[in-house]
Amino acid sequence: MIVQNLRVFSQNARKNLLIVNILLETQTQFNIIFIQESLWSEIRKIPSALSSEGEDLIGTAHYPNWLFTRNPTNRLDSLRVITYINICLSSLWFSLRSEVINYRDILLISFFNNSMCYYIMNVYSDSSYTALKYLKDIEVNIDNILVMTGDFNIRDSLWDSSFPHHSSISDDLMIIADLFNLTLSMPTNSSPTRFLDTAGEADSVIDLLFLQYGSSELNQHSIHPDCCLSSDYAPLTITIPIVDEFINISKLLISPNSKQEFAFIKDIILIFKNLETTNITNKDNLESIVNHVETSINRA
Repeated sequence: MIVQNLRVFSQNARKNLLIVNILLETQTQFNIIFIQESLWSEIRKIPSALSSEGEDLIGTAHYPNWLFTRNPTNRLDSLRVITYINICLSSLWFSLRSEVINYRDILLISFFNNSMCYYIMNVYSDSSYTALKYLKDIEVNIDNILVMTGDFNIRDSLWDSSFPHHSSISDDLMIIADLFNLTLSMPTNSSPTRFLDTAGEADSVIDLLFLQYGSSELNQHSIHPDCCLSSDYAPLTITIPIVDEFINISKLLISPNSKQEFAFIKDIILIFKNLETTNITNKDNLESIVNHVETSINRA
């Protein structure tokens, strides 16, 4: 299979797990699904050395055809964004980059295409703009971000013709985007992205998408008000061209008791033998080590 584009879908799910399940079941034509305001809840109790009742295992929607980035924590501190990657793209080495940005409302993910490292970013900035304040404070420079999208909770005349005012927080957003060499993309259709039933409150455009300066796909993304399901939010979609990448979709098998099997087992043992475990002081460090092991095993 030759992959020439990344088909991207982004929607605020408003903590509705049913919406996420429906999206994962029906939107299989997309390569990447960005979710904002995802729902995390207790799946079951697991044994704990600290509690006789066990410790909460926190989780969210998980489907076999989708790889997803997550950071299991307690219910009060779980992520408000989640990103699903179609499993057919696993050979592009998508990886959560929490060592660069480690914040529950922002997911930075890298992948490789034609031996180059690229990034995608999923953002949920609440009504206090905490995610934007975080990005402004850390002042991190990241090259090769292909797309930054999400729910920014900012009303502004710059992207919403029905709103007459300009917000100073929008200037901060544009400065942040510029640091990442990104610029605002305008949709091909004019539509609100958030719909309100409350009397006296107007629908709004608060879900935005940013692409690299000079991208051929600028101003080519779409808003889909007819696909809101039960969310109040319209999804955004865009197709981003990449360098043609051949992906072998045939199942790879290692024959039992073969030289390849013994070599693979030897590599796995070596990976675990060389693990640095002396500084596992919190869940973030443990998650980083688990991600490292998963990546190393996949490469083996």
